[in-house]
Amino acid sequence: MTHFVLLQDLPGLTETTGLDEHLSQLTQKVNPVTMERSTTSDTASEKPNPSHHSTGAVQMRIKNANTHHDRLSQSKSMILSENVKVTEPINRHRRNHSQHTLTLADIISTQEHTVVEKEGYLLKAKISDGGKKLRKNWSTSWIVLTARKMEFYKESKQPALANLKPGHKPECVDLCGARIEWTSEKSSRKNVFQITTVSGNEFLFQSDIDFLILDWFHAIKNAIDRLPKERSCTSRNLEFKLRRSSSIELLNSLDTESKEPKPEHRKSLIFRLNYSASDTNDRNRVKSRLKKFISRRPSLKTLQEKGLIKDQIFGSHLHLVCEHEKSTVPQFVRLCIKAVERRGLDVDGIYRVSGNLATIQKLRFVVNQEEKLNLDDSQWEDIHVVTGALKMFFRELPEPLFPYCFFEQFVEAIKIQDNATRIKAIRSLVKKLPRPNYDTMKILFEHLKKIAAKESVNLMSTQSLGIVFGPTLLRPEKETGNMAVHMLYQNQIVELMLSEYSKIFGSEED
Repeated sequence: MTHFVLLQDLPGLTETTGLDEHLSQLTQKVNPVTMERSTTSDTASEKPNPSHHSTGAVQMRIKNANTHHDRLSQSKSMILSENVKVTEPINRHRRNHSQHTLTLADIISTQEHTVVEKEGYLLKAKISDGGKKLRKNWSTSWIVLTARKMEFYKESKQPALANLKPGHKPECVDLCGARIEWTSEKSSRKNVFQITTVSGNEFLFQSDIDFLILDWFHAIKNAIDRLPKERSCTSRNLEFKLRRSSSIELLNSLDTESKEPKPEHRKSLIFRLNYSASDTNDRNRVKSRLKKFISRRPSLKTLQEKGLIKDQIFGSHLHLVCEHEKSTVPQFVRLCIKAVERRGLDVDGIYRVSGNLATIQKLRFVVNQEEKLNLDDSQWEDIHVVTGALKMFFRELPEPLFPYCFFEQFVEAIKIQDNATRIKAIRSLVKKLPRPNYDTMKILFEHLKKIAAKESVNLMSTQSLGIVFGPTLLRPEKETGNMAVHMLYQNQIVELMLSEYSKIFGSEED
């Protein structure tokens, strides 16, 4: 089989001498091939020169040109035998060579990855950048989803691209190896899902329209599922970059990523090998001494008797505090009530206004550590700090002032329509309370009754005090879905006991 290489309309070949020069240049490229010219006819050809040791022959045939028009339109052909191989010129420029080695599959793959699968507006918040937590800041973004990534714009893609500054690229998320999941802990909004990338970036997306956010979730999840896993995705990215650039930095990054991480136990292994026999003996001696110390340590009761460990006032059961103080009302409660009645009855919003939390915590610490407390000290001059500490004491009781077992009974009693019967039922339940609970409740409600008596000055009515102290003194053991209903009953119980204090806590003759 013979191959024809057509050389048509070559410049500078209007004369035979010009053709000779071009053919001589061509023979240097087609090596080791010999050429012979024929000037007689199209069919006449000479045999190859035997002095040349070539594997093939090239025969040149030139048509005779009689006119100027024929000379311009003449064609030349070069005949190569089958076993002749034309050597391609070698490109010595390494960078240019690497830039033109993209395969057709890569070009098709790149085009597939740029096809837009879905786009539209969603609320977006970036909460982590490379593992570093960020402040959550919701913003509306035009999101463009392709097969491999998501791009974020402030507005629709076409106007955004027109307004984009040269050299600036839109923010995007690589979906290769990413995770997508619904979340209700990261935001109080509804319909929120989270995307976590392999680089440690975390994004939240939200929409109030149920079907819209569900459609986005499934579209992104399908795009992630179609992509390869993290390891293969990383290798593909590196291969794609290597085909476009041969920079030293990229090769260094490849070498860094390809290194296997050192075993975590290697350091500890070397550390163990460095131990000598003497170190082991020292360690055994320390162990034996620690065992002796632990076996000889004093008991908790001994430390309490010596005063080294004191019982906590805040957070302890009411009856334990009373037993420790050998009374039925905690001393701290008495001190707070006296301080408020001495300098707080006329204060606007007493018990409703909150004090400085840091100062309240400081007072709490002092009460837990010291037996003697002076609330007239200048550091406790803000009466709202004293009232805040008193409310905190009742709020931190493991079991509230109204015990859990009485909660439902008090709720049923307050539901009674007849006022006299309702008061009688409440009075009967109060009398059944444990002694520390009854005595503490009596002194507290007597104090709150004095607060309500000054309503014209401090603007604290029985209803206001019921709202403040209802959830603090009375709560169910297990919260249910009826929190709003329970809160209403809690407030009504405290309000009734304040307004009918003498009938509920008075003697039977009253």
